[in-house]
Amino acid sequence: MASVAIIMGSISDYETMKGAEKVLKEFEVDYEIDVVSAHRTPDKMFDFAKGARDRGVKVIIAGAGGAAHLPGMVASLTTLPVIGVPVVSKLQGLDSLLSIVQMPKGVPVATVAVGGAENAALLALRMLSISDEKIAQKLSKYKEGLEKEVSVMSLKLKEVCENE
Repeated sequence: MASVAIIMGSISDYETMKGAEKVLKEFEVDYEIDVVSAHRTPDKMFDFAKGARDRGVKVIIAGAGGAAHLPGMVASLTTLPVIGVPVVSKLQGLDSLLSIVQMPKGVPVATVAVGGAENAALLALRMLSISDEKIAQKLSKYKEGLEKEVSVMSLKLKEVCENE
């Protein structure tokens, strides 16, 4: 039973979406991953979205480029949270971003930056952490790690400035 589903419109989107997969593996969260095209496999998309909750999915991360209808169409078919990841396409991902973020009232899709699959996974983890203390603790440690990285950068900058 997967807590998170990662879907994408094409195998070419995996280059972006593997960032979400990496984060979920790092946090040891079960996930499923598949290619589900809104335009080429609408029946598969329908079955995926309608059956996700019954399979134990709690959050869906949907990446798509170009027309990028996948996140919105999936959101229209489920009450689960859907996080859209705009994938770089012909217009540097702007077309994807606008397609995902401009959802009509009543069909929300959380949207991360173009190519932001890692942040999509982190957002999914934050949603899951509401009812999962283990994930909440891992997120706290992750945040502490980010703070340490910035402290190291700050020290390096001071060294560089002093040596100039």
